[in-house]
Amino acid sequence: MAKQPRILAGESAAITGGARGIGRATAEAFLRQGMRVAIGDVDFDAAQKTAAELGARAVALALDVTDRDSYAAFLDGAEQQLGPLDVLVNNAGIMQVGRFIDEDDLTARRMVDINIHGVILGMKLALARMIPRDRGHIVNISSQAGKFGAPGGATYSATKHAVVGLTEAIRGELRLMGAHIDVSYVMPFVVNTELGSGLGEARGMSNLEPADVAAAIVEALQMGIVDVWVPKSAKRTNVLGAVLPRSLSEGMARAMKADRVLAGADLNTRRAYELRAARSEPGLEPTAEPAQIPPAASEPQPLASPIEAEVAQTSSEYTAGVTSSE
Repeated sequence: MAKQPRILAGESAAITGGARGIGRATAEAFLRQGMRVAIGDVDFDAAQKTAAELGARAVALALDVTDRDSYAAFLDGAEQQLGPLDVLVNNAGIMQVGRFIDEDDLTARRMVDINIHGVILGMKLALARMIPRDRGHIVNISSQAGKFGAPGGATYSATKHAVVGLTEAIRGELRLMGAHIDVSYVMPFVVNTELGSGLGEARGMSNLEPADVAAAIVEALQMGIVDVWVPKSAKRTNVLGAVLPRSLSEGMARAMKADRVLAGADLNTRRAYELRAARSEPGLEPTAEPAQIPPAASEPQPLASPIEAEVAQTSSEYTAGVTSSE
């Protein structure tokens, strides 16, 4: 007998990095399912704007995922306004592209703090609420870089591998405890968000829209899917690569130019995004370390948003250790 989809209407969800990109699209998808949504973001103004645009069942809350007190206050606020937490989506994440040997330590630390330590904090705090109620579902956003490893994004790949391993291990612990809490990890290909701007293209693969990932998250909640590939066809590629000899699987990746997606990124296109993201972790201020992005082009370039304009105006204060952020 086919498994019946879980009814999501009336449930409450909290989404980190929810002001834009995949986070916002997921909030929209949840609202269409009849859920209530708390949008957490380090950019509180953007979170407020998004919540106002999405309607009365969405609320905005400030959140720094690297700070335990901030994360706890986010979940407290979500439950006070929306009721007991049913779903947590750990979406907040950043990506700095470039050769590993050129990466400064501050950039690496910020990615580890946000991409994996933030997920660890969120899971601990959410499980402390869900386990006594014996229900809930946590969704962690990883990446296909968390399965394959992507040249040009070594530390990013490492953090996303960690998200996969963390989720699998916690799933096993919950089963041993007899706890009825579901966990999932989502592995999308390149998504048309700020984080995905300026990246290279792989043959036979098209960039995703945030709504594609959001739809996969909804399906994971409804059907209890653990490992969520977006698109689904990527799972077949992963299985094929696992059974082929390494020389053949790596040759296939080179033929598809999959090894150039991050390594071939246009850093000038990504410049404004990475400057804005230098403020992704409020407690970790940039210091005098080598810059990770090229100098601005000689001709002035249009800025995509007021946030980027603000960062560009103050970029002289942040000439080193800049990162990217969703």
